Amino acid sequence: MKGAWRTPAVVLFFGGVILTLSLGIRHGFGLFLQPMSGEYGWGREVFAFAIALQNLVWGLAQPVAGMVADRFGTGRVLAAGGVLYALGLALMAYSDSPVTLSLSAGLLIGLGLSGTAFSVVYGALGRAFPPHKRSMAFGIAGAAGSFGQFIMLPVEQSLIGAFGWFNALLLLAVLAALMAPLAAALAERRDGATAGVLSGQTMREALVEAGGHSGFWLLCFGFFVCGFQVVFIAVHFPAFLTDQGLPAQAGMMALALIGLFNILGTYAAGWLGGHYRKKYLLAGIYLVRAGVISVFLLLPITETSVYLFAASMGLLWLSTVPLTNGVVAQIFGVKYLSTLFGFVFLGHQMGSFMGVWLGGFLFDLTGTYDTVWVITIGLGVLAALLHWPIDDRALRPASFAGASVK
Repeated sequence: MKGAWRTPAVVLFFGGVILTLSLGIRHGFGLFLQPMSGEYGWGREVFAFAIALQNLVWGLAQPVAGMVADRFGTGRVLAAGGVLYALGLALMAYSDSPVTLSLSAGLLIGLGLSGTAFSVVYGALGRAFPPHKRSMAFGIAGAAGSFGQFIMLPVEQSLIGAFGWFNALLLLAVLAALMAPLAAALAERRDGATAGVLSGQTMREALVEAGGHSGFWLLCFGFFVCGFQVVFIAVHFPAFLTDQGLPAQAGMMALALIGLFNILGTYAAGWLGGHYRKKYLLAGIYLVRAGVISVFLLLPITETSVYLFAASMGLLWLSTVPLTNGVVAQIFGVKYLSTLFGFVFLGHQMGSFMGVWLGGFLFDLTGTYDTVWVITIGLGVLAALLHWPIDDRALRPASFAGASVK
């Protein structure tokens, strides 16, 4: 039977490989900030704006990519995303002006990410696995993405050291292009069946309902803060450490440790979310993030403190994703979960845009990252306070088998 080889295990394996490449390559973009800026005499804002634009485009395109995948099949969207990702990396190597850098690293790679990241892959996994195995599949795929963040950092650092940043980008483009043929394993025959269709509600009605719920907007703001914090750190932290007199290797190792401990943190958050109120866990994560950043900046910055900070932040890095997704499902149900979470994810990417761009802008303006660190800490405290009053009760209790508030 045609397509019989695409078993759930095959879909999970190749979906995990795609996430490893997609998220792993992206995680190392901060390593290119200084060599590219130094080559062309740019301030840090130029590179920071391109990566900020990438995150904004990714967020804006993500709901559309999810809708297209639902309509025409996941495989096609993943293949197109892989091609755009590879093209963006190749053109990024030849970008010698702020405009061309924004078009390549910003627009093209942002579109590529929207077609190759969590939302699209998770859609295929959700349709491939029965309900009682979906959480496990999502967890394994999420771990693959985290593993990519861990393993690709030293790979990219080695490529830059051995071949220079220009050739490193071209080699990464070849790796990204592999996602297009791998997408064949996730191709689907669409028969109109949708798991979790539990009411006659239309998509427009679901969006109106979510827009009128204060908890939805509080979750969006919380995810804004998450994006601000993690992308500011991912892009600017290596440069921040060299400013403190530490070797470039420290920045690479720090980002790799974040990716490694992120595996454990994401699993732990998913497990805790099944036993405790997710909104309180989210509030705790944002508050602890603010505390970890504060302690790190108050103590002397050494390689040891950097690695301890990276491990701590890694535990908190993507732990917000399963919990935020879980609260959305808990309140609104799962019929339009991909769409609703896509819009919450847009909030995350708007925060990413502000975090990475403001980091570069304020550094060029003041010569330090001090102001952005203070903003990052303050936003973490505010997000913790705003998650506390979220009304996380199910709007339609009959639609929430196994999703009761604990």
